[in-house]
Amino acid sequence: MTDTRLPYENRRQAGRALAGVLAHYRGRPKLLVLALPRGGVPVGFEVAMALEAPLDILVVRKLGFPGHKEYAIGAIASGGVRVMNPLPGMTVSPGALAEVVASEQAELVRREQLYRGQRPAIEVRGRTVIVVDDGLATGATMRAALLAIRQQQPVRLVVAVPVGAAESCRELQDLADEVVCPATPEPFRAVGLWYREFPQTGDDEVRTLLEDSRRLHARSVHLHAQEDSP
Repeated sequence: MTDTRLPYENRRQAGRALAGVLAHYRGRPKLLVLALPRGGVPVGFEVAMALEAPLDILVVRKLGFPGHKEYAIGAIASGGVRVMNPLPGMTVSPGALAEVVASEQAELVRREQLYRGQRPAIEVRGRTVIVVDDGLATGATMRAALLAIRQQQPVRLVVAVPVGAAESCRELQDLADEVVCPATPEPFRAVGLWYREFPQTGDDEVRTLLEDSRRLHARSVHLHAQEDSP
């Protein structure tokens, strides 16, 4: 575990702390912050603001064990990516798995339309991409996200979470160019244990933060353009 003080007050405070660790990326050309909805968006908002980068989302959906949704057996992401966790001593029938995948795929599409509206996704190709979530437990969601992003050919891919299970963070090093996780408490148990306030992030909050980020980033770009003009 690092010297990071836990628990964090909330996701926004965790995002500001995480941004401090990522400060060396501030001002890097073609930088993009991608947040995983919904809990990753308040964290990503603070990171994007501090690094003066645009913020976008990548929708990833966990696949829950049939009858026990809280137990993640894998995840899906945009682009047809599916990542499955090992299931020692357990099996899931093809039919049951197909039902879970179909349900989560429908929700993935719904959320993309809800959060982004008619705005196209920000181009990933050729960018340095920092993928942000509020924490890392099993890592299945983040693995699906990284595989989906790699298909779009970024020049550098960074995982950034305020807190995570040490083993899960290590396992992601093969998929990312850098994994930034300032706190890896043991035993980890669950992400929410490391926040004083950990309410569910609502759809309206996600949309508001994305819109605020677009507006503030556009203003920042405009101001920098004025400063650079003769």
